[in-house]
Amino acid sequence: MKLPDHKTGTREEWQAARDELAKLEAEQAQLNEEVTRKRRELPWVPVEKEYVFDTEDGKKSLADLFEGRSQLLAYNIMFGPDYSKGACPGCTSLADGLDGQRIHLSHRDVTLIAFSRAPIDRLVAYKQRMGWEFPYVSTYETDFPWDFRLAMTEQQLEEFPEVKQMVDEPPEWLVEWGKQIGAELKDGLREGPSWIAFAKDNGTVYHTYTVQAPDPFVAPYFSFLMERTPKEPPSDPSSWRKDEYPD
Repeated sequence: MKLPDHKTGTREEWQAARDELAKLEAEQAQLNEEVTRKRRELPWVPVEKEYVFDTEDGKKSLADLFEGRSQLLAYNIMFGPDYSKGACPGCTSLADGLDGQRIHLSHRDVTLIAFSRAPIDRLVAYKQRMGWEFPYVSTYETDFPWDFRLAMTEQQLEEFPEVKQMVDEPPEWLVEWGKQIGAELKDGLREGPSWIAFAKDNGTVYHTYTVQAPDPFVAPYFSFLMERTPKEPPSDPSSWRKDEYPD
């Protein structure tokens, strides 16, 4: 029998190591509770500008997107106007998990949607391709992505040397990513994969929270599961859309 390329041991040795890990997991859980508390203690900022978005059901304001609930949580999918082949594969894999969660959030006073900066007709076509059901809203030709830093202008891109370097000297996986979305990296990397949250109280909409990649909270949901598998994922960081896997 060929032994695995990993440390092996007895059940007793496993239990001792597992007990040590449990202590760290408990500390992490406690820290997560503290982070959640501080996240909810952030000051709410009134949204004073009027935004009108293109949706599958016509024009809607930011307040309309709440669909009668008091909380709005949105994921900003990297799908810019310059993307000719569809949204970012990584963002797409994250979005694949939204529909299963949406019904549970809806019953907890949270409306879950997605934003992208591409025109609405392209979002609708991509949504149909992926089989998604969640509301997909276009921020095309609005100030919204710029005001909430969900995208960068070409001038702003110059202010981030680490991103600029990736554009000028892209690693192989990023070159492949550019081909997958069908856009030049100088345009593709200006979109910001982000979660953004709003609250509505007494008729006023408030911006409450934003987080952008590479924060772990933005990572695809399956990464939570991969962290619990016996082996690390392949070193190739490229992603596939679910209808593009070779098999």
